Amino acid sequence: VQLQASGGGLVQAGGSLRLSCAASGRTFSSATMAWFRQAAGKEREFVSALRWRDGNIAYGDSVKGRFTISRDKAKNTVYLQMNSLQPEDTAVYSCAVGFGLIVSSMRNLRMYDNWGQGTLVTVSS
Repeated sequence: VQLQASGGGLVQAGGSLRLSCAASGRTFSSATMAWFRQAAGKEREFVSALRWRDGNIAYGDSVKGRFTISRDKAKNTVYLQMNSLQPEDTAVYSCAVGFGLIVSSMRNLRMYDNWGQGTLVTVSS
């Protein structure tokens, strides 16, 4: 599976960005697509995930209520709309895909087999 992420950039605090991750190379009926982020000097953190077959969604606690994950089935693309961005959201955001995940495992980065290149999001204060 190939993943192509885009949409990062520089934004002021309180602003918004939308990230995209397009997938190709495999049928997606059993896929879960997710976003993780990693800030400098910190561990990779779960942001959000969407399970393709039933639309089940999960969010990390730090982004709940501000970020929204969605998809375009026809394009095998997942989006992450990020609103009310804060400096602590600054990180490299990476998309990932895993297959056959159960709901309880959607937040676990070890369950994801394929990773796209990261896209940098910088939020200035």
